[in-house]
Amino acid sequence: MFDNEDLIFKVVVNHEEQYSIWPQDRELPLGWKEEGMQGSKQACLDHIETVWTDMRPLSLRQLMDK
Repeated sequence: MFDNEDLIFKVVVNHEEQYSIWPQDRELPLGWKEEGMQGSKQACLDHIETVWTDMRPLSLRQLMDK
């Protein structure tokens, strides 16, 4: 869907601290906010790989910490 190599992406995160990428020029879907990183698709995916170290949703992590 977003295979154009010229597109600039941004890293986005939702309330459950789950990460994704989104084209820079598109309005974010409800429930998502910009994380701060932007760049090529691969650069954004590489960034997510380094920062999203626990894939569990925030609500599950909080429940398991009790």
